[in-house]
Amino acid sequence: MRILIIEDEPNLREQLASLLRSNGYAVDVAIDGKEGLYFGSEYPVDAAIVDLGLPEVDGIDLIKALRRAKRDFPILVLTARSQWQDKVGGLDAGADDYLTKPFQTEELIARLNALIRRSAGHATPVITCADLSLDTSRKIATLHDTEMELTAFEYKVLEYLMLNQERIVSKSELTEHLYEQDFDRDSNVLEVFVGRLRKKMTPLNFIRTVRGQGYRFSPDKSAG
Repeated sequence: MRILIIEDEPNLREQLASLLRSNGYAVDVAIDGKEGLYFGSEYPVDAAIVDLGLPEVDGIDLIKALRRAKRDFPILVLTARSQWQDKVGGLDAGADDYLTKPFQTEELIARLNALIRRSAGHATPVITCADLSLDTSRKIATLHDTEMELTAFEYKVLEYLMLNQERIVSKSELTEHLYEQDFDRDSNVLEVFVGRLRKKMTPLNFIRTVRGQGYRFSPDKSAG
């Protein structure tokens, strides 16, 4: 999953980026509202963390602009403003949730995970597909009630496909949502990870290749 952080305070921005990367997210950062509006409008984003007190473009105006541009990814507001009117203003602008500074990092991760999960139509942290279960809070997958041994990137691929069950996901979409902007991307590497996942789920075949279009994750358990 790819997260956009829009925060003008350098230390907090870097702390957030490091925290999210350590939790398996790809991260893009913007240092002010103007840059954040560009990134949020042009980049493939799964969720954004937005400070309200931004230079160039205020956080409230930034959120409104993104929603006017039909960018519907979840937005988590960070604010040092403790008055309820400021929180309501962020939500009314189009944000989905908020945290007041200072905050606990565990709470931020939990809220972010919940926003991404709900935006994909899943109400609980555990996503199931036939005999396969993915716990997005604990970052583990189980097949036939046995925990699967997955690398960090294999988990990322599986999570994105399971969050988008029954929808065709192109290789370029997968790449854009799992890698950071400046990462050296190679679609052949992605194919290797998908191949490894298939082997680990054999004889079940949850990941189908749709010729010329990409992959579809489906509860159809038949081999082939």
